Amino acid sequence: MNSNNIQIATLGGGCFWCTEAIFQEVKGITKVVSGYSGGNAPGHPTYREVCSGLTGHAEVIQITFDAHIISYQEILIIFMTTHDPTTLNRQGADRGTEYRSVIFYHNEIQKEIAETVSKEISPYYENSIVTEIAPFDVFYEAETAHQDYYRRNQEQGYCSFVITPKLTKLRKLHADKLK
Repeated sequence: MNSNNIQIATLGGGCFWCTEAIFQEVKGITKVVSGYSGGNAPGHPTYREVCSGLTGHAEVIQITFDAHIISYQEILIIFMTTHDPTTLNRQGADRGTEYRSVIFYHNEIQKEIAETVSKEISPYYENSIVTEIAPFDVFYEAETAHQDYYRRNQEQGYCSFVITPKLTKLRKLHADKLK
């Protein structure tokens, strides 16, 4: 693996347990870390603080990927088709700004790709895309209990009823991109 091919993507699509589980199954993804980004509260926030809605942070994942195996555009298409980018500050029963749909771009190329993907995918949805496209500032890694959550808690109710159906959708829509 050539280090010149390694890139970072930071995405928020509701609960980070869901997006983490999805991207752990995708070819070319070398690392997925759950965390927080997009807020303005000082210091490293805790899960409880982020869930209060007072930090401004979103639950996000930071993905490390090999761009020769999967492109940033392909990552965004998977992202936009495995969560609902048309619901403002909500994914299913999870509500609040911490669950907003957001793409934090790391450079101008990522910004342009995000804007293009958002426009191209829009006709496939009945409602308007509300995914925020914003510059990346800082990423705070979430607590250990939130890392690799689905793999460690598959029998838990939230995993069975929320994450497993998203993984089924991933496998149906993007089988050619899976490990």
